[in-house]
Amino acid sequence: MAEVTAGMIKELRERTGAGIMDCKKALQETQGNVDEAIAYLREKGLAAAAKKAGRVAAEGVVDAYIHLGGRVGVLIEVNCETDFVAKTDAFREFVKDMAMQVAASKPEYVSREDVPASVIKQEKEIYRAAAINEGKPERILDRIVDGRLGKFFQEACLLEQPFIKDTDKTVQQLLQELISHLGENISVRRFARFERGEGIEKRKDDWADEVMAELDK
Repeated sequence: MAEVTAGMIKELRERTGAGIMDCKKALQETQGNVDEAIAYLREKGLAAAAKKAGRVAAEGVVDAYIHLGGRVGVLIEVNCETDFVAKTDAFREFVKDMAMQVAASKPEYVSREDVPASVIKQEKEIYRAAAINEGKPERILDRIVDGRLGKFFQEACLLEQPFIKDTDKTVQQLLQELISHLGENISVRRFARFERGEGIEKRKDDWADEVMAELDK
């Protein structure tokens, strides 16, 4: 398999507007041939979806999802271009799925572009120190750090997480399929996840009271 470089991914992304991971996969599937990768993205509908990304999406909905008897709650805003699309079953189902995704998978950000530079710097320092402690050779430290940072993005960023209903595709891929299907730019703007008691340090007897309450049901 031909080596896929950051420069190749950047060029393909600039020419198609497709996501980073989709560009990488397209180049891997086409042995690094950029023109064939563009055709690959078009066949998958990803390049067409990306072209819509620059259009203003100010309509949409704010939705809520409550799970586990009120233990977890999510508020999420998903935008589209028109009120017509916002009322379609496909769009509404996507919003519901995204709220469930946030509830189940606990992302911290919508995309990697939303991750603060200070957080990325800190993560890289942690991964480098861990790799050194593991005795990894100096020449491969950067590669190890990049790999672990990629896994961090996959866990922390909603769009890069595996979709909970179909883990063979990412949330980003699901979103691009919806854009191609509905013909409008669609974006997950923001979300907030609430978990009952999160951040509150409970006394040991509080936990005992909860256990007893469950046994009495």
